[in-house]
Amino acid sequence: MSFSTDFLWGGATSAHQCEGAWNVGGRGPGKRDYMIVDKETHQRMLTYVDRSGKRCLMPLGSGTQLPEGARYEVFDDRYYPDHDGVDFYHHYKEDIALLKEMGFRVFRMSISWSRLFPRGDEAEPNRQGIAFYRAVFEELRKNGIEPLVTLWHDDTPLYLEETYGGWQNRKLIELYDRYAETCLWEFKGLVKYWLPFNEINNVLLFLDMFGKNPTDEMYRAAYQELHYKFVASAHTVAKAHEIDPNNRVGCMICGVPFYPATCDPKDIMLNHCMWEKGLLYSSDVLCKGEYPSFTERLWREHKVELDIREADVVAMKAGTVDLYTFSYYMSSAVTTHNATDIVGGNCTTGVRNQYLEYSEWGWANDPLGLRYFLERMYAQYKLPMMIVENGLGAVDRIENGEIHDEYRIDYLRGHIREMKLAVENGVDLIGYTAWGCIDLVSAGGEMKKRYGFVYVDKDDEGHGTFDRCRKDSFYWYKKVIASNGEDLD
Repeated sequence: MSFSTDFLWGGATSAHQCEGAWNVGGRGPGKRDYMIVDKETHQRMLTYVDRSGKRCLMPLGSGTQLPEGARYEVFDDRYYPDHDGVDFYHHYKEDIALLKEMGFRVFRMSISWSRLFPRGDEAEPNRQGIAFYRAVFEELRKNGIEPLVTLWHDDTPLYLEETYGGWQNRKLIELYDRYAETCLWEFKGLVKYWLPFNEINNVLLFLDMFGKNPTDEMYRAAYQELHYKFVASAHTVAKAHEIDPNNRVGCMICGVPFYPATCDPKDIMLNHCMWEKGLLYSSDVLCKGEYPSFTERLWREHKVELDIREADVVAMKAGTVDLYTFSYYMSSAVTTHNATDIVGGNCTTGVRNQYLEYSEWGWANDPLGLRYFLERMYAQYKLPMMIVENGLGAVDRIENGEIHDEYRIDYLRGHIREMKLAVENGVDLIGYTAWGCIDLVSAGGEMKKRYGFVYVDKDDEGHGTFDRCRKDSFYWYKKVIASNGEDLD
């Protein structure tokens, strides 16, 4: 068996990492618009002023709120990577032409909520934002490329966070519903593949990666946020089917297969529990419409009592997804034993796996883990599957006007081979969108950590022409698509 003749080959981006034009066309701010990269710690930091006007920094992911009387603020002498991204807002026609040249059949992108609803709670959308996305979708269609649209890719409008407390407030369900329904109506006939939330399970994975002994209170907040997002996702699925029966809606899970680091039964059980908490808890709700059997144990561990209403239960059961879609970059190994060699990436952390090689950023290269994840999750849910993020972040160097990124080709080749084996083993895999198909700002705020087939002339300080340049991987991926995954050399 090989990939189906209508297999959806393509690539993926997010609005806040590539779009730019952060304050253009009526767009409102999100928290990421106040993020810099600290030159000393290389951490992403939020910039704000306290009530006295003093300039302050706060680490991203700290879980803390701004001090009373403080406000987010852009400092004139600091560089904010997401403000310009790679300026897709002004380059989208050029970029889509490059995607067509590679032979893309699908392009995953996200809509910036605050470009459509600058505050997030307006009664009517910003028509300039609607016009921009309509133009992008029409350009994709004109070039024979299917849009795959993420509605929320880590970019809640800042006003909703400051005024309502973000996703800790049930009110966000109603406001998100309005935003999602607007998109479904406005882009009916242009978009049929939708993802309500990006890597929805990250709410829990981040606690393990960044929490540093997270408290019961932090877990309670995470589980409540997830519940409200589960309900909003279910509403979106139901509304998408109502508005256009051709619509297909997927979940979007951060796919990190966990391995026990040893055969100690305690490591085996820890691994089992990591799958339950980090993956199956979210997947079960989105795919089966109900909380799994181990939920009470998870909640009991942190004294969780959620705001759940009967209407939520009904909605989740009625709004299960059509597709199982996920990101995959690496696997993670876990142990109950003392370990000092800790590595992390892709929203998780664990001990170094001696059988794998690691990137400069500590990410494990594990193509077999992708097949393992595909086959296990397909057996679990029996839904068509799509890999909507996969790629290698690396430093690319220009040599005589060319970029020889054989390391990226090797990474992708290994993963596509395992995808094909998963298909041979019975998995209904319908698509693959490589992450950052055009270079974009990495999650860490860097440009030097590049993923794309297309190089963008911009550096970590924001300098550059934004000119596009094809890498060796561009021509390799073009050949892969043309051969429907048969020619990987």
